[in-house]
Amino acid sequence: DVRVNGLDEYGMTPLMHAAYKGRADMCKLLLQHGADVNCNEHEHGYTALMFAGLSGKTDITWMMLDAGAETDTVNSVGRTAAQMAAFVGQHDCVTVINNFFSRARLDYYTKPQGLEKEPKLPPKLAGPLHKIIMSTNPNPVKIVMLVKENPLLMDVEAVEKCRKVLELVCEMCIKQQDMNEVLAMKMHYLSCVLQKCGSFLKERQDKLDGLIKSLLKGRDSDGFPVFQDKFIRECIRKFPYCDATLLQQLVRSIAPVEIGSDPTALSVLTQAITGQVGFMDADFCTTCGEKGAEKRCSICKMVIYCDQACQKLHWFSHKKVCKMLQEQREKHEAESASRLQKQAKAEFSASLLQSPVSDDPSEIILRC
Repeated sequence: DVRVNGLDEYGMTPLMHAAYKGRADMCKLLLQHGADVNCNEHEHGYTALMFAGLSGKTDITWMMLDAGAETDTVNSVGRTAAQMAAFVGQHDCVTVINNFFSRARLDYYTKPQGLEKEPKLPPKLAGPLHKIIMSTNPNPVKIVMLVKENPLLMDVEAVEKCRKVLELVCEMCIKQQDMNEVLAMKMHYLSCVLQKCGSFLKERQDKLDGLIKSLLKGRDSDGFPVFQDKFIRECIRKFPYCDATLLQQLVRSIAPVEIGSDPTALSVLTQAITGQVGFMDADFCTTCGEKGAEKRCSICKMVIYCDQACQKLHWFSHKKVCKMLQEQREKHEAESASRLQKQAKAEFSASLLQSPVSDDPSEIILRC
C-alpha cells in the first residue's frame, strides 16, 4: 500500500519528485490517483508547481495548473513559482504560469445563470475561445489567425458573444479579492482584437484577410507596421480601469516613444502579459510573432518566418524594403570583414614587435 502523498526526509511528495525530474507520464498518473498538487510540507516551502517551473517543462507546468495548483504560494525565501522559474531562466514556464486560465472558469459562462434563458457563451464556442485565451503570443496577427482557422468563429454574432465574455472576465479579474491586473489587461486586449475582427467580418468583402493585411502593412521607409502599433496603443488606452497600476506603467512606457522606435507597443504589452523581459535569445516570426521561427528571406536574409505561409502573407509589405535590407546587410558584412582584417594585421604586427631579437641572420630573414 503506497501513499500517493507520502513525504521523504525533505518533505517532498512523489509528485514533486516527478515534476522536478520532468516525468510528465508519472505526474499524470499521480494526479489521477489523487496526488495533492498544493502540498506545502517541503522543508523550504516548495510546491509541485515550483518544481515544475524549475524543470523547464511547460507541459508539466500546465498539468499542475490544470490540476488546481495555486500560483501565489511563496516559499521560504518569499518567491512564487513564476519568480522561481524566472530566477533560473525558465521563461517559457513563467509565461505558462502568468497566462493560465482554467477551462472550468470559462465553462461557467456556458450555463444559464439566474433568470437567463440562454448562456452568455454557447458551449461550442468555449473550446475555440479558451485556445485564444491560453495563447502566450499577444501579436494581433496571430490572434486573428486563430479566429480565422476556426469556422465557428468566422461569424459576427459568435465573435461578439466571445468578446462580451472576455469583457466580463476582465471585470471579474479587477473586482475579485485578489485582483489580477495582468489577466484583466490580457482579456481586455483580446476583446479589442475580437471587436476589430467582428467589424471586418461585417463590413469587408475580404473578411479577416483584409485585417491581417492592415496589421502587417509597413511604411515605405523601413517596413514598420504603423497601423499595428497604433491599434495596440489604442487597445491599451481603452482599458476601462484607469486607476490600475499596470495601465499606468504601460502608458509611461509607451507614450513618450515615437511610433517606429523601441520599445514598440507590442514589445511592452508582451512583457506585461507574459512576464518575459525583451525577446531573450529566440527568433520570432516577423508575421505572427511565434517563437522559434527559422526560415529567413532568401534575398535579404534579415527577416524570419515560421513557414512559407507566413512569408507569403508578409511579402506584399516586405518586398518594398527587401532590397534596402539586403544592401544594409551586405554593407554591414563588408564593414565587419574590414574591421576583422585590420584587427588581425594589428595583432600580427604586435607579435612581430614582441618577438625576441636573434643574432642569427637566417632567423631574421625567416621572420621577415
